[in-house]
Amino acid sequence: MDRRKFTQFFIAVLLITAPPSRAQHKADVRTANQLRDIIYYLASDSLEGRRTGSEGERKAGDYIINFYKERGIGPYKDEYRHPFHFIYGKEIVETTRIKIGNNTLDLKNEAFPLSFSATKHVSGDILPDVMEDGSIWMISLYADQDEANNVHFDAEKAMFDRTRDAQKHGATGIVFYDAYGSKWPPSFNGLSTNESVDIPVVFLSHIAYKKYVPAPDTFGADSTKPKAGLVADLDITIKKTERIGTNIAAYIDNKAPYTVVLGAHYDHLGRGEDGSSLYSGTEPLIHHGADDNASGSAALLEVAAWVKKHKKLRHYNYLFINFSGEELGLLGSKNFVKDEHIDSIHTAYMLNMDMVGRLNDSTHSLELGGIGTSPAWGTLLEKPNKEFKISIDSSGVGPSDHTSFYHEGIPVLFLFTGTHKDYHKPSDVADKINYPGEVEVIKYVEEIVKKMDTEPKPHFTATKQTSLGKVNFKVTLGIMPDYSYQEGGVRVDGVSENKPAKNAGIKEGDIIIQLGDIKIQGMQSYMEALSKFKAGDKTKVTVKRSGQQMVLPLEFLK
Repeated sequence: MDRRKFTQFFIAVLLITAPPSRAQHKADVRTANQLRDIIYYLASDSLEGRRTGSEGERKAGDYIINFYKERGIGPYKDEYRHPFHFIYGKEIVETTRIKIGNNTLDLKNEAFPLSFSATKHVSGDILPDVMEDGSIWMISLYADQDEANNVHFDAEKAMFDRTRDAQKHGATGIVFYDAYGSKWPPSFNGLSTNESVDIPVVFLSHIAYKKYVPAPDTFGADSTKPKAGLVADLDITIKKTERIGTNIAAYIDNKAPYTVVLGAHYDHLGRGEDGSSLYSGTEPLIHHGADDNASGSAALLEVAAWVKKHKKLRHYNYLFINFSGEELGLLGSKNFVKDEHIDSIHTAYMLNMDMVGRLNDSTHSLELGGIGTSPAWGTLLEKPNKEFKISIDSSGVGPSDHTSFYHEGIPVLFLFTGTHKDYHKPSDVADKINYPGEVEVIKYVEEIVKKMDTEPKPHFTATKQTSLGKVNFKVTLGIMPDYSYQEGGVRVDGVSENKPAKNAGIKEGDIIIQLGDIKIQGMQSYMEALSKFKAGDKTKVTVKRSGQQMVLPLEFLK
């Protein structure tokens, strides 16, 4: 018996032999087996981890579309596929030239610009470790041989920090060099999160340094000027790279005034190329993403088929969205909300399923997020649920796609069966899914949908945002940044009530470009700027709105 047939047999036995209090019907057995088929395919090696914009994502999208078609669920606005473009990383443009003296260096083996370098052309004399205002600085990356051979030395961070300091002291460009022959030399990091600086910055390999830079004792007698001809010419062009992700959307149009959105993301990490893998091995492996989030995608498809069958569900229209780009920062849901003009006027609520496949058989713990986003959700908790131990989180903001809808003033619910040791690792495989448990989660979602279909459009209430990350600040501005924005500054995705940003007049869509005396290039400088203030401080914030700059008075709350 092959693995799939054995799994199907095992599920049937588990369901049939369940205790009377948790007895399952044949329909539940059928649902569990359908879930198994969907999850095994989405988490298979052939889809290579469903990385956003990849061939695996396209195959997964085809599979999802075929599911909707086979069950008679049509596309949203005449199209199942809703692509979105996004900036992803950086690359060196072919016109880039790095010259030391009369030598044009090989950009693969001898020198390369740093990803945070400015796109700029500068030329001037260089002299190792002599730093003068208005000149190109040449700086040794390593202090000694021990540092050069230290595997834990963060070369990129060191160069970025020194670059910002050099820029403040008048450097017009920087040539970092390896004088010691490091065992782990840096390379161009197109996925670096460091912000761009205003000067060209390049790295010179040990081979190039020995080949093109004269020994110190060959310079002029006063050691203030380089040997004739030792000139650096840095003509650097770095461009941002673009990728395309695709949301899949299906729709049941009941000609109702309001629409319910049911969603789950179907993208995952590929082989961990995008940097959020928790896998510690060195060989790139497929991150299967069975629980994260083939489980939620499969649950959404089953709920969609159930809604289609239940003709009595007529109070609302139903929009089913399989998001991509969630793992890169909710990119798919953000773009869908923006591109399709999803708003609180026409949307009743949004229910999101992310990682619902690992229900613990001992605790039966199910987390419900977004409970505080509408008084209507309180009725879900009035009666004790026999199948789950419900854990609630009031906030409408969380690490999944419902957040994009919450910021539009739409009530949200988020279902999650908990994290586990396989999270964001290649070991998150289909064999480990609790299929009977996921059937129970799906039935619970169907109960919610059925109950809400008899209710009026739920009212929205704003909630306190939970703190993400471990960095603590003395003050907060009260905005939700758009982490996908990379055009300079911080774009505002949402503004919290009764917070400094709201009080100052900052609006959604504004781009913050300066806070106090600190220029904001992106999230890095924004966080650093915030750390300079304390409660009660008054300053000014400069924002760009519709192409125009505005300076607004700002006061941090006590």
